[in-house]
Parts: sequence; C-alpha cells; structure tokens
Amino acid sequence: MSDALDATTGPGTGTASTPNGRRVPDWVILAIACVAQFMVVLDVSIVNVALPSIGRDLHYSPTGLQWVVNAYVLTFAGFLLLGGRAADLFGRRRVYLFGLGLFTIASLVGGLAQNAAWLTTARAVQGIGGAFLSPATLTIIVTTFSGVRMAKALGIWSAVAGAGGAAGSILGGVLTAEISWRWVLFVNIPIGVAATFAALFYLTEAKRHVRDENSPKLDVGGAITATAGLGALIYAIVGTDTHAWGSTYTLSILGLAAVLLAIFAFIQLRVASTPLVPFRLFRSRSVSGSNVVMFLVGAAFFSMWYFLSLYLQNVLGFGALKAGLSFLPMALSIIIGAQVSSRLLPKVGVRPLLLAGTVLVAGGFIWLSRIQAHSTYWDHVFGPGCVISLALGLLFTPLASAATSEVHFTEAGLASGVLNTARQMGGSVGLAVLATIAIDRTHSVFTAGRGSVSTDVALTSGYSRAFALAAALGVVAFVASFIVPSIGPKRSADVPSAPASEAVVDGEEAALPPLDPVGPTVAGLPGPA
Repeated sequence: MSDALDATTGPGTGTASTPNGRRVPDWVILAIACVAQFMVVLDVSIVNVALPSIGRDLHYSPTGLQWVVNAYVLTFAGFLLLGGRAADLFGRRRVYLFGLGLFTIASLVGGLAQNAAWLTTARAVQGIGGAFLSPATLTIIVTTFSGVRMAKALGIWSAVAGAGGAAGSILGGVLTAEISWRWVLFVNIPIGVAATFAALFYLTEAKRHVRDENSPKLDVGGAITATAGLGALIYAIVGTDTHAWGSTYTLSILGLAAVLLAIFAFIQLRVASTPLVPFRLFRSRSVSGSNVVMFLVGAAFFSMWYFLSLYLQNVLGFGALKAGLSFLPMALSIIIGAQVSSRLLPKVGVRPLLLAGTVLVAGGFIWLSRIQAHSTYWDHVFGPGCVISLALGLLFTPLASAATSEVHFTEAGLASGVLNTARQMGGSVGLAVLATIAIDRTHSVFTAGRGSVSTDVALTSGYSRAFALAAALGVVAFVASFIVPSIGPKRSADVPSAPASEAVVDGEEAALPPLDPVGPTVAGLPGPA
C-alpha cells in the first residue's frame, strides 16, 4: 500500500501530521480508512452463511430470520446520507470514532445475543454505526490525498471494499463451521479496537469545524422518520404470515408506515433547511429513472444471497464453510462485471448497458427459479448465480453515471448517495416481500401434500417462487431503463469540472474536486450490499 502511493510522490509528500505534531506516512492514514470500510462491507455478507445456525440457536421464525439482514441494511440506508453530512459538519475524526465505536460495541452486544429481538436490535445499531463510519472513511481519503495520489488511494479503498464483500462469505463459513456463528460478530471487536487506537493516535481533523447559525443543519428527523416508516412497512409485510392483509393488525401497521413516510416527505419539503433527499432532484428523468432501476435491481439481488444461503445448507446439505466458498465465484463475477462496464461505458453509453444488465438479471433469475430439491450446485446454482452477479456489476457504473449526469456538480455526491440509498432500501423491502411469499408458498405445498411432501421439496418450492418473482422485478427494471434518457458515449464519459474545495495534503491546504460524501461507486464497486 505504501509503495503504491509513495512511488508517485516527491520528497516530503508521503507524510501527514498526527494529533501530537509528529509526522507519519500517509499510507497509515489510508490504512485507517480502508480497515474500517472493509469491516462495514464485511458485516453485510459475513452473516449470510451463518443464517441457518443463527435461526436455530435464537429460534427465529422463518420470516423473522430476514431481520438479521434487514435490520442492518435498513438502518444503514436510512442514516447513510445523514452520516455523510455529519462527516462534513463535525469532522472526519469525530465521526469516524463515533461510527467505529458504535459499530464495535453493537458487534459485541450482538455476539452475546440470547434471543432474536436482542440480535435484531444489535444489528440495527450496527447499521447506524456503519452509516456514520463509511462516509467518514471516504472523507479521510479525499482530505488527505490529491491528484494522482488520491486516484490511487481511492482505487485501493475500492479494492478493499470489494475484498470485504468477497471475503465475507468465506470468513463467515470458516467462523461458523469451526467456532460459532457468534464470531461473525465478535471478529469486528479486535479490528475495531485496533482501528480506534490508530485513529486516536494518528488521525487529525482536516480543518477546524466551526459551526455558526448559517451552517447546514443535520436532518435527523428525516433520517428517523424514513427509517421508521420503511421499518413499519417491512414489519407489516413480514407479519402477513400470521395476520391477513385485511386484518386490523396489518392495516394498523401499514397506516403507521404511511403516516411516518408522509411526515418524512413533509420534513423534506417544508421543514428541513438541508433535507436529506431534495425531491427536486427527481424532476430529472435521468435521476428518477436510475433510482427506480437501482431500487428494483437491489430488491431482486438481495434475495439471491439470502435464499441461496438457505437453499445450499437446508436443502443441499452444505456445511457453512462449503456454502461460503460457493459464493466466491459470484463475488468475483460482480468485480468482473464492474470492470467490463467501466470500459464499455465510454464506448456504448448508458442505456445499452442498462438494457443488457437488466436482461441478464431477469434471465439469470428465471434460470435460478428452476432449482429442484435434487439439484446440484454446478448444474443449477453456479451458472445463474454468476450471470446475475455479472449483471449487477455491469449495472453499477452506468446507473451511477446516469444518476449524476443531469445534476449540478455541487450535488453530484448527493445524487450518488441517493442512488446508493435506493439500492439498500430496495434490497430491504424486496427481501421482506419475497421472503414472505416464499414462506407462504412453502406452507401451501406442505398443506396440499398432506404429509406426503418432504421438507426439502416444500422449501425449494418457496425459494423457486421467490426467484421467479425476482425475475419479474428484472423485467420491470428493463422497462424502467427506458425512463433514463439516452446518454451517448461521449457524454457518459465526461466528468464535469468543478471548483476546488479545501483539503489538507501533507499538512498544507490543497485543491481537491468535491467527491461523493457517502460512498461513490469507485471503479464500479458497490458500497455495503
């Protein structure tokens, strides 16, 4: 890491100041940022393989198990834009330490969980911590490096984030199989403690953060009402396995969700001086279309990892380690797709990549929906899993390009952050809907079989139904791609010029173009998924 950066720097350009005035290599600062980002991304994928073990030990219901994933994703998405603003207003060091401390403590509490409610709550707090920590890691990079050095630092940061997603399934399998599922959470503690001491010793604020009455205010109300509203919506959907859609219970929860989301909209339109989501952005077809496509793709894709983890272990009888290794080709396919997309975008433009990616999503899920209780990994899982993952990689870069192509350069970071939030929210809502439908299908097959249908057959029928509906979401995403204006190769490759913003490089002020404060899709790699 040090050589990659210092190879292009001259004398005196490879160090930065510490809180006590000492000079340290800037690769140490990069390491502080990358380790935390790795941990945030890791914690999304690492729990997937552990889901069956968690469900058995903590007695999660079939529909309730999704909250192990959704509690984290929902709060992460709901507070992500708030975390990005906080890093700008209160300083990278303060927000980094706050997010890291919250994330680490929640990991400890979650690892000690004795029941489902305990773990779900800890995962939700982890998501809030990650939402503050992830933007702070990017802020650290863009206020420490400039020019070629910043590009290389961002490349390393993106590669580490991608490695976190790929390593999560393997590490989760190893820890679950060899020790306990609890260690998929405990593993964050030594990392978090080490990163905390490193940040306290080495990390400084890039500049003094002095707030006055004219400073932008944090939209805490918006973050809380958006997260609570979507949480209530998901809770109502999940609850339909025991309460009918027309029941007083379900309608009451849906009504609460509607009220909370209406309050969120009111805050954004009338109350917040600096709203989390300026609705005027969606007047642009490019912004609104790309967010619709991303929401649908996220809703479909989150279901693949969730249901495949259950299918491989509950039906095919894979151990946790074998199941974790089974996801590695899919993680690599995302990276390959992202690299291919970044090279094709300047040549073919946005829409062809969106159409190709959504067709592959739909086709891959149709293929995956044909799984049977007696299927094998190589015949019915490997191929469609890699196709869907490749498609997701193909879609990242053109969607990011479309989401920022018609907005002013000063709001490009905000538009990119909204897009990332749409992906997380889509995944959370989509998983709730598809998991509920899958469980309902499984129950129906059991009931119709009157005891003659095996558990494996009933479970597989439910998973297959979920994959078929995910394919339908892919088709809708294909249609929604036509909302996005046709952005030609030259325009999609252009990067708008922007005035410099203040940054500290080697202890001195330097010019730096503004970047996405909540985690851009650098080199096509995703944030936490």
